[in-house]
Amino acid sequence: MKKLFKNKKLWIALGLLITLTACTNVIDPETKLIMPDKIIHLDTTIGDILANESWFSAFFVYPISQAINFINQYVGVVMSIVIVTILIKLLTLSFTIKSTVASQKMQIINPELKAIQDKYAGKTDNQSKMKMSQEMQALYSKHNINPFGSIVVMFIQFPIIIAMYQAVQRAAAVVNGSVFGTSLQTTPMDAFFQGVYLFVVIYVLMGVFQFISMKLPMFLQKKFAPVKEKKHVTHDDSKKSAAPNMEMMMYVSLVMIMGIAISWPTAMSLYWLVTSLAQVAQTVFIQFKYISPSVGK
Repeated sequence: MKKLFKNKKLWIALGLLITLTACTNVIDPETKLIMPDKIIHLDTTIGDILANESWFSAFFVYPISQAINFINQYVGVVMSIVIVTILIKLLTLSFTIKSTVASQKMQIINPELKAIQDKYAGKTDNQSKMKMSQEMQALYSKHNINPFGSIVVMFIQFPIIIAMYQAVQRAAAVVNGSVFGTSLQTTPMDAFFQGVYLFVVIYVLMGVFQFISMKLPMFLQKKFAPVKEKKHVTHDDSKKSAAPNMEMMMYVSLVMIMGIAISWPTAMSLYWLVTSLAQVAQTVFIQFKYISPSVGK
């Protein structure tokens, strides 16, 4: 039973499964556009969604779509996406701070954790296992770390991320919106051939800031890592091999995102751009407000 609760991969997979099974398919596979009956208008009620779709669409996607529709009346579709994205980031900021700080602390105490594990290496008796567990728990308590906190944060944040992603596709303000007379449903690829280079710029900027948002945490972690950790890393072959793997995953993810985004409505590129900008600002804020001061103590 203890192994079950400690298996983070299992819990993450379970969270993904529950959320994704509750999602509704809203894109026509042939046109790559939103299905007309899935568009959420200002006069659409939550009862309409509950009657025809899942609880996830009703309680997560619907409120965000309506927020975009409502704000659009006053500031336009682009600013409505910007404002709602920032509001969502602010709502989840406290959870993100806890998760990021906990992750950073785990990196800091990693040498001490490894020392404990090495101390009991090869000892498979229950008494040794119990002592190792107690020493690791004492280390977590000393640094005020909850090793399972990231699981809780994932369960809270992931549905909101998916909901925001779907809401941008389904909000009538976005579906019917335009920038300088060009529909936001136009794909970056079509925009290039039509000479609408603003949409191409949005697509390119999305890729640039998506890369920065992925790379920045690695850069800051390396730059502000404690001296003792940096020394330890030079002798830790597992960490040397892990870094290139993480970078490779980052590049693969970026290529996949860019490949998908080039044939999807520019509205999605705009959303990803705003999200990436917000993520960069959030990463810098957390680093200098919460992580760097604690590392310097």
